[in-house]
Amino acid sequence: MTQTAIPYLFMRGGTSRGPYMNRADLPEDLETLAKVLIAIVGSGHRLNIDGVGGGAAVTTKVAMLSKSKDPWADVDYFFAQVSVEDQLVDFKPTCGNILSGVGPAAIEMGLVAAEEGETVVNIHAVNTGAKVGAVVQTPNGMVRYDGTTQIDGVPGRAAPVALQFMETVGSATGALLPTGNLIDRIDGIQVTCMDVAMPMVIARADSFGLTGYESASDLDENTAFFARMEIVRRKAGALMGLGDLAASVIPKFAIIAPATGSGTIAARYFMPWSTHPTMAVTGAQCLASCVLAPGTVADGIGHLPRETPAKVVLEHASGTIDVIVDYDMTDAGFIVKSAGLVRTARKIAAGKVFIPCFVWKGN
Repeated sequence: MTQTAIPYLFMRGGTSRGPYMNRADLPEDLETLAKVLIAIVGSGHRLNIDGVGGGAAVTTKVAMLSKSKDPWADVDYFFAQVSVEDQLVDFKPTCGNILSGVGPAAIEMGLVAAEEGETVVNIHAVNTGAKVGAVVQTPNGMVRYDGTTQIDGVPGRAAPVALQFMETVGSATGALLPTGNLIDRIDGIQVTCMDVAMPMVIARADSFGLTGYESASDLDENTAFFARMEIVRRKAGALMGLGDLAASVIPKFAIIAPATGSGTIAARYFMPWSTHPTMAVTGAQCLASCVLAPGTVADGIGHLPRETPAKVVLEHASGTIDVIVDYDMTDAGFIVKSAGLVRTARKIAAGKVFIPCFVWKGN
């Protein structure tokens, strides 16, 4: 045998896709695991020609599932972001789009038993500690993928997967505002550093001389903007206590502008070295919280809902995404209780993925 076979599901989750695997089928130590994931994805080539990656950051993501050790949860979800070309693996962040497929995948893998009609899968996001309830459509005890729900960035319609995110504040830094400030000024740019589901650095588009309505491809071609953004991101990350960020995708970066349509605000999200073609689920929660919290860089440019829970509609490069945020305004300030979104997922393939034995010989 010159290759090692690893069971997997290949799924689209939200506007991302990648392999979903049982954590027990992979090496325990992270150094070896990283090498295995690099081989699976084919990192090191812009097309990931020798693996199952798709040549973009949204298609080089990996979900690893196991029975949860948390008494609240059914399944543990361990996420890895594999780089397209640099043969790097980041285990620090999580991904809410890939999480959209965790409930269906857990049922398909036999980690969670399907119920009649719909099945609630309680998910512990290992990377950040967040708790997420996923409602999966399971008529006749089978995962349903066809349906009428449409999300921008994905063609066609599919069955809804309702997600409720809890305990997401301070996911990586331990605080809603890791720097202690609603606004920081870094290299002449005003930013809000916030940690809800994903630590982020958020700035107004016009502070970079942008409109905030540029296409993803136009932004990707703006190398001067990316160079300046990366300097601000790294300095902000240091202020947030995140350490050396040279090889880390967190904190993520976003620019915001007034909405052009019926949305609450317009936003462009960066991963961070390329522009997200749509919007990250985790990033959407952080951006929605930034919009709702008084005194941030978003103050005064969004059409704020008056009710709570509040529906925040983010206009992104491919359409919109809705986030329902349950929050309180107290003497202690802005408090996020939970955030809800609806996504879709689809099983694309199932079987075994093969890697060279010299990378790993298997368990």
